[in-house]
Amino acid sequence: MAPPPPASMPLGQRMMHLAQTLQFGWFVGHLTLLFCSLRYSLSYIFFQSSSRWARFSYRTAFVAAAATYGIVVYKAFRARARSSGRQQPGALNLLGDENVQYLLMALVWLFSYQIPLALLPFTVYSVFHVATYTRANLIPTIQPPQQTPSTSAGASPGGRPASKHSSPLADTIGRFVKEYYDASMMLVASLEIFLWFRVLFSAAIFTRGSWILLAVYTIFVRARYSQSSFVQGAVGQGVDRVDALVANQSTPPVARQAWETVKRLGRQATDATDLGRYAGGGQAGKKAQ
Repeated sequence: MAPPPPASMPLGQRMMHLAQTLQFGWFVGHLTLLFCSLRYSLSYIFFQSSSRWARFSYRTAFVAAAATYGIVVYKAFRARARSSGRQQPGALNLLGDENVQYLLMALVWLFSYQIPLALLPFTVYSVFHVATYTRANLIPTIQPPQQTPSTSAGASPGGRPASKHSSPLADTIGRFVKEYYDASMMLVASLEIFLWFRVLFSAAIFTRGSWILLAVYTIFVRARYSQSSFVQGAVGQGVDRVDALVANQSTPPVARQAWETVKRLGRQATDATDLGRYAGGGQAGKKAQ
């Protein structure tokens, strides 16, 4: 993430300098996604999810999501192109990048029928991206840290200036991100898994286009499982809970056998779809941004 503009510049110039960066466009995209998600949530709560404004908010949220991840993918591609002698990744390696995966899924949800749950993982990500950008860029641009001469014994000759502590708001945001990041990523993983069952239900009742959506989203979830320790942890927790239920003596033997069959087929499917053997060792893609 690029540093904020120099504190010596006037506020208007600092804001203009910040607004001219691609990173600011990325921030605006995430902020737009948050506002649209909130607007759609209100419509959903009041049973107006089919209204014109609700549909507009839903689609705009995914347009913003596609724009933000598109910016990250573009910047990564441009950085590779500028690096001398660095070869561009192949198709499988490119699809292994988490940002590419979320970009493609944002486009899929944009053109699919509405599933409110699909917005939630993107919304959680946007909360932390907006918070991080606000702390690292927006606050220092609006209120730069004041510089004071260092008087400590270890100060360098000439009394080089030393920055004061960051703003209280930035410190609060930093504590929030540090304290809730892991729990929120586990929430995202659980939502993505639950969303798979939601799409499966739509396919089971033969909703139009649901089988194609199920196939695409299954590929996405499989990729997330191979790359994200949070998704692996969420799956593990789910399996443990079902194991505990099945282990109850009141559970019919047929149910136990069916669950063991499901687990065996799941392991076989996981092994058969391990793209690591095809994508040069299975290096994890970049963290979603």
